Amino acid sequence: MSLADRLAEVDGRIADAARAAGRDPSELTRIVVTKFHPASLVEELYGLGVRDVGENRQQELSRKVVEVGDRADLRWHFIGQAQTNKARAIRAAATVVHSLDRARLADALHGAAEDGDPVLDVLLQVNLTDDPGRGGVSPDGVVALAEHAAALPSLRVRGVMGVAPLDEPPAPAFARLHGCSEALRSVVPDASWISAGMTADFAEAVAAGATHLRIGSAITGPRPERG
Repeated sequence: MSLADRLAEVDGRIADAARAAGRDPSELTRIVVTKFHPASLVEELYGLGVRDVGENRQQELSRKVVEVGDRADLRWHFIGQAQTNKARAIRAAATVVHSLDRARLADALHGAAEDGDPVLDVLLQVNLTDDPGRGGVSPDGVVALAEHAAALPSLRVRGVMGVAPLDEPPAPAFARLHGCSEALRSVVPDASWISAGMTADFAEAVAAGATHLRIGSAITGPRPERG
């Protein structure tokens, strides 16, 4: 299948999942994760109408933003774990950061803002596992982190992000994430984004209210071993 065919096939499956959940497919944002692929793939995707692209690594994100050049309507989503010492570089390249998981990172992203910078959209990454070593704030820490981030004027809290654990079905994990979304909206009422669902589990994410889906190799094809 060509890139265009894979994109159309995945978009068809997303639309089917939305209709099965009683939702309008137009409510969903499909983010194509281009990890390890060259910037030329982003340009090809752009030509096919893709406007939301995701990257996991700051260095790769920054490089591709430069290589792709000025595309005013192209939104770059940073979805990997963020280090505070990379906050300025992340902020300079990303339109949306999906992995805000601690107050210190919120402070670093805010502190990296320069005069004239647009407000940075952020999502709170929630740890949906029992392993405290995994990325993400614990569900019971969502409200406190939301209050902290929402008080920083250069950040705009948009919602929550989560990755389903490998050792349980995705549906209950995404249900917990939906509960975290409701808790967040008690602090930031318009923070309605839910970033959840990848190739293997986006149907369950859509059923649980996901608004942003992160799809990689099902669209891009197999990833090169290194970028």
